[in-house]
Amino acid sequence: MTPRGRATLAGFGAVLLWSLLALLTVATAPVPPFLLNALTFAVGSGAGLVWIAAAGRLRMLAGIPPGALAFGTAGLFGFHALYFAALRLAPPAEAGLVAYLWPLLVVLFSGLLPGERLRAGHILGALAAFAGAALILAGGAGAAEGGAPPGLALALGCALTWAVYSVGSRRLGHVPTETVALSCLATAILSAGVHLAVEQTVWPAGPAGWAACLALGLGPVGLAFYLWDIGVKRGDIQLLGTAAYAAPLLSTLALVLAGIAEASPALLAAAGLIAGGAAVAARAGR
Repeated sequence: MTPRGRATLAGFGAVLLWSLLALLTVATAPVPPFLLNALTFAVGSGAGLVWIAAAGRLRMLAGIPPGALAFGTAGLFGFHALYFAALRLAPPAEAGLVAYLWPLLVVLFSGLLPGERLRAGHILGALAAFAGAALILAGGAGAAEGGAPPGLALALGCALTWAVYSVGSRRLGHVPTETVALSCLATAILSAGVHLAVEQTVWPAGPAGWAACLALGLGPVGLAFYLWDIGVKRGDIQLLGTAAYAAPLLSTLALVLAGIAEASPALLAAAGLIAGGAAVAARAGR
């Protein structure tokens, strides 16, 4: 397998880990969002620093450009802060759908990168995959009537933030992935500050809740960001953007298998659209 292929595979690993985000988040209730952010990003940064130390690469952290660290922190913290705020001001299904424009934006913005060529198949594949994600997310609309414009605007800001972070990381290909550990640490500190300012402290309920927090920090809010950094810097970024739409599909399947959600006909249609869109994008990439 080529280095580009291995990097793309790492990005796929991030998408698989993100599919566990909803299931593990449900298990952490009743922890408020920013406290959960602080706890899980602390775990993610701690695990990353242990890995870096074990590999004898701690000295690399001293040479990381401040701008790259600020960019990574803005991406990680900004995405989650805007997402949580959007969910408070707009119906979750609508806000989630707007926020999940980010993979499509990644595909579109990638055309601005040096050495990348955006083809019609990339756009068609991303649109088909977005339609599949829309089927899933719209299924949770509930009884909410419409969406609050400020909340939807924040959700759009959330999508733009992660798309810019993902595509911008490609321009920082010279910056080592170890930087993610410091960005996670800064995100944990900022989240703790916001928590103390606006939230009431509620800790996880029992050993199971703490175990879910640990799993979140090690996986979807830990290893996933390191893998995504490798993928967007050195892999097929258009294919990764399209494949990212598998996350809501796999997340829903995980909830179904856990008995938390019910299967629906929309799942099959969504699976076909997402898989078909990824296939079209992959063919365009070749």
